[in-house]
Amino acid sequence: MAGSMTPWMLVATALSGVNVVLLASLTIIWARNYRTFGTEMTAGLAAFGVAMLVENVVAIYFFFSSGMLYVDAPEVQQAVVVLRAIQTAALAVLSYVTAK
Repeated sequence: MAGSMTPWMLVATALSGVNVVLLASLTIIWARNYRTFGTEMTAGLAAFGVAMLVENVVAIYFFFSSGMLYVDAPEVQQAVVVLRAIQTAALAVLSYVTAK
């Protein structure tokens, strides 16, 4: 449960929350662009956004779940945080170039 969450898992959850916000914004933009331009590229970007959005929502669910596979492995928790941070940085760059 959230009360027993380690600091690493709290950081991972927060990063996933940021990712959800970024992905929701990007997906809305890409879906609008698809309706406007109808290109395969914009459809692919929108599909990518939906897939990544679902992945991050599921990750948040499992971070709050007591059945996490890595709940007792601090090194794995740290790796999860690093991966979430990399994803957040990549999404921030993607958000920046999409907004331009």
